Amino acid sequence: MLLIPLVVILSLAVILVAIVVGIYNRLVTNRNRYQNAYAQIDVQLKRRYDLIPNLVETAKGYIAHERGTLEAVTQARTAAVGAAQTAAARPGDPGAMQALAGAEGALTGALGRLFAVMEAYPDLKANQTMMQLMEELTSTENRIAFSRQAFNDAVQAYNISRETFPAVLLAGMFGFTPASLLESTESAEERKAPKVSFSS
Repeated sequence: MLLIPLVVILSLAVILVAIVVGIYNRLVTNRNRYQNAYAQIDVQLKRRYDLIPNLVETAKGYIAHERGTLEAVTQARTAAVGAAQTAAARPGDPGAMQALAGAEGALTGALGRLFAVMEAYPDLKANQTMMQLMEELTSTENRIAFSRQAFNDAVQAYNISRETFPAVLLAGMFGFTPASLLESTESAEERKAPKVSFSS
């Protein structure tokens, strides 16, 4: 007689443990996906940051008297590198994502001003090294955009999985905090690709 209730209780306990383990594993999987997606952004950001000093050095010889513009690009790059390192240590953290988006917006603005100045220098626009750097930078910007979309999709999937029932009951207990998207802080006008003509 006592055996049947004991079997039922043990069966329910096993089912409950299986549900909890399943929820935990799904949350871990989704968290790892968005962290991996951020790693792809990080690779592209580092590539972008490595191209910028070469761009500045190439431009320096032609537009030396535009020192303020060149320094603004260098300072914005330094700030963006710091924000990217913080974000890489804590992908999905709201403060880190907001700081990175702000730093990237400032860097994009500084680069846009540099490109505008470059328009007035036909010799610089025709420089083979500058054309190659601009092509690489444009390619990298496209990769960053694709990587950002993949990251945001992974963050959204993670947030949905942690907010659905019954995971919502366990997520906080296991330390699964909400993750933030990496959003652009640029205006619609700034989001347009800079128009740079290399013809004289």
